[in-house]
Amino acid sequence: MIANKKKLQIAMAQSCLTSGDLQKKSGLPRGTFLNVIAGKNVKPVTIGKIAKALNIDVTEIIDV
Repeated sequence: MIANKKKLQIAMAQSCLTSGDLQKKSGLPRGTFLNVIAGKNVKPVTIGKIAKALNIDVTEIIDV
């Protein structure tokens, strides 16, 4: 799965989280988190952890 960068940034802004805050809150290793931010293909569970940390549905940060 690939996160939509703009949608992810909007969700982060709405949650008032920096990328460092979100990385810590999601519990993902820094490298994996950076892959999500860079728009690389990651496992669905990774996107799920980010969405859970943002308290949003996964479909809000990916292109369906």
